[in-house]
Amino acid sequence: MKPDQRTRTALALISAGVLGVALLTPSAEAGAETVRPECPRGLACDWVPAAYRQTGDPADKEAYGNYDTADRPRSNAVEFIVLHDTEVDYDTTLKIFQDPANKTSAHYVVRSADGHVTQMVKNRDVAWQAGNWYLNTHSIGIEQEGVAAEGAKWYTDAMYRSTARLVRHLAAVYDIPLDRQHILGHDGVPPTSAAGTQNMHWDPGPYWDWNRFMALLGRPTVPSAPGGSRLVTVSADFAKNTQSFRDCEKDIDLPVQGSSAVPLHTAPAEDAPLFSDPGLHPDGAPGTDCAADWGSKISATQQAVVADRAPGWTAIWWYGQKAWFRTPAGTRVTTPTAGHIVRPKAGKGDVPVYGVAYPEKAEYPGDFTEPAVGAPLVYTIKAGQAYPGGGLAPTGYFYAPTIDSSLPYDHTYFRGTERYVTVQIGHRIGFVKASDVDVVRARS
Repeated sequence: MKPDQRTRTALALISAGVLGVALLTPSAEAGAETVRPECPRGLACDWVPAAYRQTGDPADKEAYGNYDTADRPRSNAVEFIVLHDTEVDYDTTLKIFQDPANKTSAHYVVRSADGHVTQMVKNRDVAWQAGNWYLNTHSIGIEQEGVAAEGAKWYTDAMYRSTARLVRHLAAVYDIPLDRQHILGHDGVPPTSAAGTQNMHWDPGPYWDWNRFMALLGRPTVPSAPGGSRLVTVSADFAKNTQSFRDCEKDIDLPVQGSSAVPLHTAPAEDAPLFSDPGLHPDGAPGTDCAADWGSKISATQQAVVADRAPGWTAIWWYGQKAWFRTPAGTRVTTPTAGHIVRPKAGKGDVPVYGVAYPEKAEYPGDFTEPAVGAPLVYTIKAGQAYPGGGLAPTGYFYAPTIDSSLPYDHTYFRGTERYVTVQIGHRIGFVKASDVDVVRARS
């Protein structure tokens, strides 16, 4: 289905209160390999398998790397694609994924110089790539050779084109909407818990040209609603949107250069503090110009709901608060957009936001001793606020603790009956219970 059809289906299911539960055990063979890469025709692509081996005592079946076997999409749906950068060169990346002690992998690696693609994990299997087990089990990960703080020089035309061809192909195979709630940077993946927020990654970073990439996917940012629409897409021109960020891990200023990132402030003034993400700054300290401080910036092609306007400035709802950014007259920093928004149901207080869409504890079998349940993040949707989104997220947990399925329920996907919808709560997506919110068309 196309994205709009998918959203309409989600709305119908929510309205009807359709519930269901299923349990499915995949039947993939551990360590089975194929030499035929799952790439579109005409794309230079080869197969180099990531390691699937134990890392210590042969009796310890839980010590292994670098991925889990599954039978996707039959076992668990593929709903997202996650774009990364490698932070090391292409050859080193392949070696890292071939060593099970590293406990990391991705389905694909794209080379900077010529856009060559190497598949390392079969798409039916679960790569260890996103830093969020729920997203791992429902996504395909693509590593791009590069260093986020040096992004512009690594992200070549060949890379953009190869990655776009691969993403278009995968989206068609798995019916994944080509929008920014489903085509994610690693910096768009939510933590699984509030405590894990500060450990999340920020690649491919502010120098990945999202406008260019989404246009290559056939989804350029163009007006689809009247001016004054509540829903907007950030469309700042990469070359003209020159920004100054810091690599705070190395304590150096990065060169002023074109960027997809637009700084967010707490008030409509250049000297107002940068927005403080409550997950990154639990002490309430102001946001920073660190490239890794994703809460203080929004990216081109991300959507947001307008909360207020002032001359030359626009406020959006962002992580439960207002965030302001410059929108000078005569520029097209934002584009009016048609689509769906998510808001609390009438009479609801703060709606909790989750980083996973797991079943409720009572939905697991009584003799299953390791049920995974979601816990709210630090973010909430308050009365009067709204956020882009509304597509249904699959509710389920894939249990895969060993290399050989030797424990009870090993390699089983547990389905839940609670319905969740995806929201663009801030720079990262999140999930809210459908019973807590209304999904409606955005209005001017």
